[in-house]
Amino acid sequence: MPLNSYFLQGSASEQRLVQDLINEQLKIYGQDVSYLPRKIINRDAIFRDVVASNFDASFKIEAYIMNYQGFEGSGDILSKFGVQTTDSITFIVSKERYEDFISPFLSESTGDDLLLLSRPREGDLIYLPLDNTMFEIKYVEGKKPFYQLNNLYVYQLSCEVIDYALDDNIFTSDDEADQSVVGFDVEETILEMINDLAETATGSIETYQQYYVNRELAVPVELNNSYSVFNIDLINDGTGYTEAPVVSISTSPTGNILHNATAVAIMTSKTGQVGKSIDEILISNPGYGYTLPPSVSIISQSGSGAIATAIVNRGALMPPIITSAGSQYSVAPTVGITSIGGAIPPVAIANINSSGIVTSVYYRYSGKDYHINQEDQTITFSDPDASSSSSGNYVFKEIVKGVSTGTTAYVQEWDGQDKILKVSTISGSFSLGEQVVGIGTTLNGSDSSYTIKNIVKLGLTDLNSQNKVIETEADEILDFSESNPFGEF
Repeated sequence: MPLNSYFLQGSASEQRLVQDLINEQLKIYGQDVSYLPRKIINRDAIFRDVVASNFDASFKIEAYIMNYQGFEGSGDILSKFGVQTTDSITFIVSKERYEDFISPFLSESTGDDLLLLSRPREGDLIYLPLDNTMFEIKYVEGKKPFYQLNNLYVYQLSCEVIDYALDDNIFTSDDEADQSVVGFDVEETILEMINDLAETATGSIETYQQYYVNRELAVPVELNNSYSVFNIDLINDGTGYTEAPVVSISTSPTGNILHNATAVAIMTSKTGQVGKSIDEILISNPGYGYTLPPSVSIISQSGSGAIATAIVNRGALMPPIITSAGSQYSVAPTVGITSIGGAIPPVAIANINSSGIVTSVYYRYSGKDYHINQEDQTITFSDPDASSSSSGNYVFKEIVKGVSTGTTAYVQEWDGQDKILKVSTISGSFSLGEQVVGIGTTLNGSDSSYTIKNIVKLGLTDLNSQNKVIETEADEILDFSESNPFGEF
């Protein structure tokens, strides 16, 4: 038997009135939240799990919080994955408000996403400014209350605190929402940049003759006809060394220990080789007073087989004196030594320690034909920031790029005073001494440019996460966190 035709069971005007009353109640008793729709970048073809996604839009909407006594869920629990937060919350949003102010602005895509443009989706995010917390929608209930006056008016969104994935990138125009997930279970790296306090190393250098003249000492007669070590020729690099061997050079005929040539071995590792071998031998003191090339012995308790010989020339320079060690060097500075009157300048190599200061200078070739009647020689070191000028301020969430390696990353935090850049979602590996530039102002970024002096990898900033590897592998099997396997869509 048909329904009574004299009763409408809910007219359009009645339904309109109920919807208006609900909208008004949400505006009075609700909270302003930000709705972040998930933009799917890649999806697993077998399990249909989201592999990568972005959140690049934010929409304000009023929502009523059902949990008047506080968060639901199990709270903070200790599991095999570490301490996990399972706080949950339920929001009520107006169906009409969502369809009028959010749904029309969502870009259409293909597949399942197209079917869900008209309603909230599992996997989308909601930012609650009241608690500065980001929630992920786990389930959407669209039929409570159930067809009042033959219509549905609200969505009931069951949410949990976001389990931020490394393949999620949140970069919207809502700064509060973006900042709420900074450092939340994200692999981050700190890039310490060369700052305004960086100092260039300085030094002085003399010929052996000048050493005596400048100190008003008698110049030894053997200096005019004696030799210094110009280069150490590595005949055989040896094998099996566990540490650098001692390079012993025969003593100078002058009998003065200060005139003895000294050198150090620089080690390297080769594929398929046991232990290390010698890469090259550098001169730390060319010495003088030699009438013949001195003998070179390589002494070690581990490896064997290395053989080297000394090549000598007249007019070498003494070891450089470092008058100021400089600061904030990310890579060893280049060394420049003047050449006057046709002298062949040395090929010198500077060394720095982990603090970024110059500790020593070695010769690959010690120079020749420097004579007493020449002016005092000068030695210079390149600046700590020789690769580029430093300027600008990086913008939160912009993409930065390493000029040398091409590595990209997202800016999480920038300390413009101390020049410390915190980045995440890194595509490769930055290198020391590399210039890092912003994406440019035309792409809503910056034109900043700084040079890396130190790299600190923080790993996961969620210090309670004890077993991220297992959790990640489990997600590869099956993950319903960004879909609704029991719903109607």
